[in-house]
Amino acid sequence: MDKEICMRKNPNNQIKNLPRNLWAVSITSFFMDISSEMVINILPLFLSSVLGVKTNIIGIIEGIAEATASILKVFSGWLSDKMRSRKWLAVLGYGLSAIVKPLFYFANSWSAVAGIRWGDRIGKGIRTAPRDALVADTVKPEQRGLAFGLHRAADTAGAMLGILIATLVVWRVQATGVGLQENTFRTIVLISIIPAFLAVLALIIGTHEVTVEGVRQAPKISFKGLGKNFLVFMLIVGIFDLGNSSDAFLVLRAQERGMSVLNILIMLAVFNLIYALVSTPAGSLSDKIGRRKVIIGGWIIYALIYLGFALAKNVTHIFLLYVAYGVYYGMAYGTAKAMIGDLVPEEMHGTAFGTYNAILGILDFPASLIAGFLWSGVGKWAGFGPSAPFYFGAALATVAILLFVFWKPTPLSPAENNLSNLHDGL
Repeated sequence: MDKEICMRKNPNNQIKNLPRNLWAVSITSFFMDISSEMVINILPLFLSSVLGVKTNIIGIIEGIAEATASILKVFSGWLSDKMRSRKWLAVLGYGLSAIVKPLFYFANSWSAVAGIRWGDRIGKGIRTAPRDALVADTVKPEQRGLAFGLHRAADTAGAMLGILIATLVVWRVQATGVGLQENTFRTIVLISIIPAFLAVLALIIGTHEVTVEGVRQAPKISFKGLGKNFLVFMLIVGIFDLGNSSDAFLVLRAQERGMSVLNILIMLAVFNLIYALVSTPAGSLSDKIGRRKVIIGGWIIYALIYLGFALAKNVTHIFLLYVAYGVYYGMAYGTAKAMIGDLVPEEMHGTAFGTYNAILGILDFPASLIAGFLWSGVGKWAGFGPSAPFYFGAALATVAILLFVFWKPTPLSPAENNLSNLHDGL
């Protein structure tokens, strides 16, 4: 019988019982996403409308931004295991992002934007794995889905608020228009500085280190050491992610269909509202019925949405699809991280989360490069048009879904896994 690593019983699965560390990390993510989403979602519009950068160059910037940071995610995760310290590596990463973000105000070329974007992503590369490991170490195994779901909800609520602030600025400064104006972008950058530094402060004051019991030596950076279950999981997720290019292409698709900057921001705010509302109940559901069922459901929604983006004829179609896109994120994103916590021993959490985030980040580069090429081509090679990246993404998602359905994870032994029960899978 196919077994999935998950608890049969789910006692104390209530938000009020979650520890202080989780709340502090969630508040940190809330503030940082207010700051980040104010800027990052309109960055492709700044590059295309103000600086006149082509779509394939935007794809390269986004791809390298994630890939450059991704290698750091492995080492920062491993280092947090070696040092037995999650908190201060996370503080370092959040601090670096807070410091470089104001530099967007002075950027006047695509190369300057790329450098600042990469600096911000390096900060993310340093903080992500230690932060996720801190969450996984802090909560009980039977609460992991709920914990990661709540963290994603707080993160996404911050994103929604950040987008609403950016929307207000756009409305006050330029009101309407498909293109983004330069002074609008720079005003938004200035406002984004405040929540970025509040995020760092919340992490420093609100969290404490968690002692991992029974760890005698630091794990080696080794794919084999993370186990067969983890490697198969990463193979399937990697196939999915190769078709999941930067969401910048979704924003560009909205603009290509004629949506104004103001309406794009409203669309993104509603998307994040749906994402935030779905994340916590989806995470809690994964504690009860198994991670894979929830992830597969999210991936099916993703494939249908990407097919819809390929076929979309007007701004109404784009708006409705992007709002539904929040359901996919809410179901799959936090649940996948909870599954990582289940698949490997506690003392390997930092390395596992680092490897997971690194592989996906590295794949973001070819994914965005392929999407840019399919859309607009490169050099003398013509692209296939705006629909092509979305057909490609839907096709790879379908392949990943089929592989995930037929995959049968091997239950870990009690010595390898701190879970005491297993839940029947698909």
